[in-house]
Amino acid sequence: MKSTRFYLIRRLLNLLFISLSFYYSATAQRWSAQQANDWYKTQPFLVGANFIPSTAINQLEMWQAESFDPATIDRELGYAESIGMNIMRVFLHNLVWEQDAEGYKKRIDQFLQIADKHHIKIMFVLFDSCWNDDPKSGKQQEPVTGKHNSGWARSPGTKRLFDSRTWGGLEQYTKGVLTAFGNDKRVIVWDLFNEPSNNGYNDAVLPLLTKTFVWAQSVRPSQPITAGWWNDHPLSNDLMFSQSDIITFHNYSEAPKLEAQILDLQKLGRPLICTEYMARTRNSLFETCLPVFKKYKVGAINWGLVKGKTNTIYAWDAPMPSGEEPKVWFHDIFRPDGSVFDPKETTLIKQLATGK
Repeated sequence: MKSTRFYLIRRLLNLLFISLSFYYSATAQRWSAQQANDWYKTQPFLVGANFIPSTAINQLEMWQAESFDPATIDRELGYAESIGMNIMRVFLHNLVWEQDAEGYKKRIDQFLQIADKHHIKIMFVLFDSCWNDDPKSGKQQEPVTGKHNSGWARSPGTKRLFDSRTWGGLEQYTKGVLTAFGNDKRVIVWDLFNEPSNNGYNDAVLPLLTKTFVWAQSVRPSQPITAGWWNDHPLSNDLMFSQSDIITFHNYSEAPKLEAQILDLQKLGRPLICTEYMARTRNSLFETCLPVFKKYKVGAINWGLVKGKTNTIYAWDAPMPSGEEPKVWFHDIFRPDGSVFDPKETTLIKQLATGK
């Protein structure tokens, strides 16, 4: 009883903190449900992938000037276009902005030019609690053989998460990116924070998550703002559901559980986009899940596109130190040369995405 009472008190205090933060941010303007649904009616059935070029191990290697690789980006977004994909979810990183904001803006614009050439809209992600802590600029580590996301970098990392004195740079990054591209028609959605309560952060992420929404809403881009459900952490979910213009979520379960979650989230009365799904060895499959997304016109963004340095053909918890290719890939669709893991999948994706 005591622990339950303590939890309820803590939850109420956190909700009060969240409410006061938005009350004192006079410019915070969440879209109405009507506005969000009117926007979504103008969108096609959104089908795409989480994208990072096969030559980058993480967000830093993708975006830093010395390793930015437009030729590979162009080629691999061409693969996506060839199967009818029309949206990519792409992770940014605060350290690149803080090191060279003007150069970063130019590279983001170059990336958007390439995506637009391939008729693909971009959902950018600003912060991320997943995988490796203490991110550093400069040359990134080489992949650990056979290990899923061995070099992916959190943003901003634990040290800054717990030190609000360092948040000035994070605020400038958030506002700077959204100001620069907040009316850019090549950008379709802003995903503020990926899986914020992951890696044991739980409720500790709430102050920065709250501030990120406040900063973003003070800019109020023309595109919708969101941050998505990934696990049963009620405090962060309460915040994200109460402040997101559209509802985004992750689901790596089989199709019946996916459909049940969609039906549950529809009760919120806002458009739905699943920003992560498809893990073959967990029975989250294109052939079973994509028809469910199509049935309810829920956007479907799988992880990921091309086999590469992120090693996401290997499962989260099943490394293969030999480096041999698993018989069943965990994620990804294409090899770097454009050949595919399973032609039946790409045929289905194209058919459902384009109707052809």
